[in-house]
Amino acid sequence: MSQFLDLLLKAELPNMQKSLPEGTFEVPRLSEAAGTPVRFALKGLPYGRVAELREVETDSQVHILLAGCPELKDPALQEKFDAATPAEAVKALLLPGEIDDLSREVEKLCGYRRRTIQEVKNA
Repeated sequence: MSQFLDLLLKAELPNMQKSLPEGTFEVPRLSEAAGTPVRFALKGLPYGRVAELREVETDSQVHILLAGCPELKDPALQEKFDAATPAEAVKALLLPGEIDDLSREVEKLCGYRRRTIQEVKNA
C-alpha cells in the first residue's frame, strides 16, 4: 500500500457522512429582543444535499438553513408565527440578511464558501 493510502485508512480520520461538523451562532437582534442570547445550533449537511437544495428549492437559503437547523421545523414555531410551512415561519422570525448569514454558515460547515485545501509547493 502507498503511504498516502495508509494515512487515509487510519482510524483517526472520521467518516464525514456520520460525523458532520457543527457550530453555534448567535443572532444579536433576536438576543437583544429576547433579553438573553438566542443561539442557533447548526450542523453541516451530507454530501450533495446543499447542491440539491440550491437546485430544487426556490428559497434555497431558507431550506439550507432548515436542513442545517432542524429545530426550526418545530410546529410550535409555525403556530407562533401563523405560518403554513417551516420556511414561512423562518421568514417571519428572521431578517433576510440573517437567513443569508445563517445559511452561509451551514454551507461553511459543509466545506463550501471557504478554502478547504492548499497547494503543496515543491512536492
